[in-house]
Amino acid sequence: MSGHSTIDRGASLPVAKNSDRAPVLPPRPGLVSRLTTWLSNGVVQAVLLVVALVWITPLAGLFLSSMRSEQDNAAKGWWTALTDPGQLSLDNYTALFEDSGITQSFWNTVLISVPATALVVGIAALAGYAFAWLEFPGRNAIFLVVVGLLVVPVQIGLLPVAKLFGAIGLFGTIPGVILFHVAYGLPFAIFLLRNYFAEIPREMLEAARMDGGGEWRIFYQLILPLGRPALASLAIFQFLWVWNDMLVALLFADSESQPLTVALQSEMRQFGSNIGVLAPGAFLSLVVPLVVFFAFQRHFVQGVMAGSVK
Repeated sequence: MSGHSTIDRGASLPVAKNSDRAPVLPPRPGLVSRLTTWLSNGVVQAVLLVVALVWITPLAGLFLSSMRSEQDNAAKGWWTALTDPGQLSLDNYTALFEDSGITQSFWNTVLISVPATALVVGIAALAGYAFAWLEFPGRNAIFLVVVGLLVVPVQIGLLPVAKLFGAIGLFGTIPGVILFHVAYGLPFAIFLLRNYFAEIPREMLEAARMDGGGEWRIFYQLILPLGRPALASLAIFQFLWVWNDMLVALLFADSESQPLTVALQSEMRQFGSNIGVLAPGAFLSLVVPLVVFFAFQRHFVQGVMAGSVK
């Protein structure tokens, strides 16, 4: 009928184009990206700066006190050295290194911390690889026992181990302190390295075996290089724990084998007259762990962030 609109029957219906579809959402940023964005906030940076200043203030006070005489420390606060640098000198450190008891305690700490750290890392690396990639009877049961030992407090084993060391002649010796630290450091170390080694792709190990590599060769040339971040993180944790320990050394070490923490604790009985020894000794005890941490900082960060980036 004329005057009415007509519909072209041959006309096709509109087809949805790609532009009509739901937009594709960008992938969700990872944990590292979100953390970097959050830390780039100016307010957060200001708060972190305040926290850093609060943390570093006691360290600066200890350092300045260690370079002032006992008279200056008794008469005025350490902050006065900022306006009067003439108070600062190295006399306290010279006297500290001339003190045979303190120097012996320092070397005792080194002789305890380094072997205890190396033994824990070495044994835990072997055990972690075995629990992760080797098949042997009772593997899961033994690993469950290792995990269960994580919840055993150190205080429970002090007296039984002390009696055992007394019976075999290790009580009051450096090897006795080392063995105690190794025994109580292994459960966490094995648990940490086993979980890290288990994340290594199986195809990589199978390819190494197909190329004729034995288990020892795979461990030294493949597992250890790939596990370097976890090994460095473990070494830092173990070294800091042993270096700063006083409870175990106070019980198992005698006057000839006592570490620096026990020697400084004995000096605390006469704090007022021994500040010239305590301040530089405490700063020396603090500097060594900081040097170790910053030396392995890159590997430590890689170990902590492992698995957070897909």
